[in-house]
Amino acid sequence: MIKIKQTVIVEGKYDKIKLSSFLDALIIETDGFKIFKNKQKQEMIRKLANKNGLVIFTDSDRAGFKIRAFIKSFCDCEDVYHAYIPDINGKEKRKNLPSKEGKIGLEGMTKEVILNALERAGVLFEEDFKAEPERPITIVDLFNDGLSGQRNSKQKKNKLLKHLDLPSALSTKSFLQIINLFLTYDKYKETLNYLGLTHTEAGD
Repeated sequence: MIKIKQTVIVEGKYDKIKLSSFLDALIIETDGFKIFKNKQKQEMIRKLANKNGLVIFTDSDRAGFKIRAFIKSFCDCEDVYHAYIPDINGKEKRKNLPSKEGKIGLEGMTKEVILNALERAGVLFEEDFKAEPERPITIVDLFNDGLSGQRNSKQKKNKLLKHLDLPSALSTKSFLQIINLFLTYDKYKETLNYLGLTHTEAGD
């Protein structure tokens, strides 16, 4: 797995599946044009961009460029990278018909093409980060603190998300990745105490 610190923005779930097979990164889907009306997701992407930077990695068709331009318009931080895939005619294996413009999207690209696009975009890889890793927040921590797999876990998780101004619809995996970006382990425990989401409450 190749680790990058920036959050990667892709259009759909199949793009995310493809990148997740060899990239260790937080990958967020725009759900196509739905991003245009999803204010919560826009705010989350803005926060992530300001935290660790952003890689916009959409398809090379008109729709992809429209989504790319929209994201750039509301992410005003300087640490935004644009990764581009080449124009290749054809279709993805799972599709019966090619796209409207007849180009293969991100999900249909090879690992080598995708990594080359990231390198050309100037994205830093794991070898550029030599700092000692901090103690991460884990799924076991979420369970022990009552934020996953216990009674009232959903309400407690949503209380923390609301405090962080993050959308409540995040999956547990995405939730875990994002809070590790925004909070150290110590700050996470401090925030739980502040919100009244202590171990004692988690087990009630």
